[in-house]
Amino acid sequence: MIPRIHKRGSKTIGLIRYLYGPGTKEEHIDPHLVAAFDPLTPDPGRDPKATYEQLQRLLDQPVTALPASKRPEKHVWHLSVRAAPEDPPLSDEDWAAIARRMVAITGIAPDGDEQACRWAAVRHADDHIHIIATLVRDDGRRPRLHNEARRAQAECRRIEADYGLRRVASGDGTAAKPPTSAERHKAEREGREQPAREELRETVRRAVAGATSEEEFFDRLASAGLLIRKRVAPSGDLLGYKVALPDNRNGNKEPVFYAGSTLAPDLSLPRIRKRWADDTDTASVQAAGHAPSGPATARRRAAGAVWQAMLIIEHGEDAQVAAHIAAAGEVLDALAKTSAARTRAQLREAAFVFERATRSHIKAVRGHDRALRQAARDLVYSGPALGRGEDGATTAMVIDMLFFLVTAAAHWHAKKNHAQQAAAARQAADHLRAAYQAAADVPLTMLYQRGRRLSQPLRQKQAAHLRQAMPELAEQVLAEPGWYALAATLADAEAAGHDPTALLAEAGGRRELHTADSVSDVLVWRLRRMAGLPADATAMPEPTTTTARGRGSTAQPSPSRDDRLGKSR
Repeated sequence: MIPRIHKRGSKTIGLIRYLYGPGTKEEHIDPHLVAAFDPLTPDPGRDPKATYEQLQRLLDQPVTALPASKRPEKHVWHLSVRAAPEDPPLSDEDWAAIARRMVAITGIAPDGDEQACRWAAVRHADDHIHIIATLVRDDGRRPRLHNEARRAQAECRRIEADYGLRRVASGDGTAAKPPTSAERHKAEREGREQPAREELRETVRRAVAGATSEEEFFDRLASAGLLIRKRVAPSGDLLGYKVALPDNRNGNKEPVFYAGSTLAPDLSLPRIRKRWADDTDTASVQAAGHAPSGPATARRRAAGAVWQAMLIIEHGEDAQVAAHIAAAGEVLDALAKTSAARTRAQLREAAFVFERATRSHIKAVRGHDRALRQAARDLVYSGPALGRGEDGATTAMVIDMLFFLVTAAAHWHAKKNHAQQAAAARQAADHLRAAYQAAADVPLTMLYQRGRRLSQPLRQKQAAHLRQAMPELAEQVLAEPGWYALAATLADAEAAGHDPTALLAEAGGRRELHTADSVSDVLVWRLRRMAGLPADATAMPEPTTTTARGRGSTAQPSPSRDDRLGKSR
C-alpha cells in the first residue's frame, strides 16, 4: 500500500471537482465519500442535492473564519493511498477505517482531538482513495505535520499486516522523487515512453558516468540534446544547474526545467563534484594514454574492475561498499549506453532500476571506487560495441561479472535492512540475466562447438583437472550443457601456458557460484578473463584434436540454443 502526499494547493474547490469528476481518461468510476470529519458531511457523489460548493464551504470554514491576513495561502492538503494491483478489493468500510488511521497518524485529525482539521476521503476507483483536508484547525491553529510522509509510510506497513495485503518494502527517504500524476498524464497525452522527470534523470546519470570534470559533464548534457541553465553566484562560481527536454513545455510554451537535486539526491552539483574530487589520478591516467583501444578492451578491463569490486562489497567497510555500489551504477549506465541493440534494452532497464540501490543513508567514501569509475569512463570513450566477435563475447563476460556484483549488492543491502535497495538490486539482476542470455548465445555456442571437437583424451584430461580443483562441483559441471565450452577454455588456457587446475581452484574459490544455474558458463568467463584468453573462440587456434590412436576426432552436432542455454543463470 502506497501513500502519497501531494503538493499543497490553494483552491479546495478545484481538487473536489477533480476527485468527483470523470478523470483525465474517464477512469473515475462512481466517485463517492467513504469517510469524513463529520458523518453528516454532504456527498456530491451519492446525494443529488449535495453540491461541490457545499462540501468546499464546509471544509474551508475554519480558513475563512480567520482574518484575511492570517489565512495560509497553501491551505489544501491532499493524500492518496493506493493498494497494490494484486491486493484483494477493499470495501468502503475498510477504506473508511484506513482513511481515519491516516489522518490520525499524520496529525491532520489525531484520535480524540475535537478541534482537529476538517477532512474528507473520496473513493473513485477500487484500488485507492484520496483524502482532502484544510490546514487550519477548528480552533484556528495550524496542525503539527512534522514528518507526516514518513509516518504515513509506517502506518501503511501496519495496515498491510492488519489486512493481509502485499508487504511493500519500507523506504528510508533516499529514493528519487517519483513523477507526479500530472507528469505521468502529460507523458501519456504526448506519447512519451516515460515522464520527462525520469527521462532527464536517466540522461543525466549517463552523462555523469565516468565523467571527471564539470566541463565534460555539461558537454555530455549538451550532446544529449538537453537544455541547460546554470545557477551562477555574483562571484562567478557555479552553484547548480537545471535541465529540460527541448519539447517538454508548459502552458506558456516555456521549457520545463528540473534541478539536478530534484531528479535524484546524488545528481545535485555538489554531490557530483564529490565524485570528481578524487579523480585527479583518473584524469592523469587518461592523459598518459590509458584510454582503451576499443570496446572489447574496455569491457575486459571493466570485467576485471567488477571482479575486484566484489571482494570489497563482500568484505569491505560499509562506506567503501557504498562507494563501490554507487560506482557500479555508473558502469551499468556506461555499458547500457555503449551496448549493441540486442542487449541495450535489458541493460538500460538494469541500470534504471539499480539506480535505487546506489543510495542509502550509509555515506560513501570516494576514492576507493576509482577503478570502477575508470571502467565506466573507458566504456564511454571506447565507443559503441557491434555485439559480435570479441566485443560481443566480452560484453557477455562483463555482464556475467556484473550479475554477481549486483547479487552481492542485494545481499549486502538485505543485511543492512535496506529493503527498497535490496529489491532494486534483485530486479536489476533479473534484467542482467536476460541481457546475458542475449549476449552469450553466439560466443558460448562457438565455444561449445570447439569443445565438441576436442579429442576424447583431451576432454578427459580437462575433466581430471576439474575433479582435482573442484571435487564438490565437478559432477554437476560435467553434466551441464556448458561443460564442452569449459573444456575448450581449459584446453586454451593450458595451450597458453597456464595450469588449468590452479586456475579452476582460484576461479571456484571466488564466491557466488552457488547462485549460478550454470556453473560451467560462469567458469568459462572467469577463466578466460584470468588467463587473458580472447573471449571470442575464433581468435584462438584449434587445440590438438588427435586421439590416442592417431585418428582425428569427429565433430558432433551442436545443441540448439534452448538446450545449451536451458540452464540460464
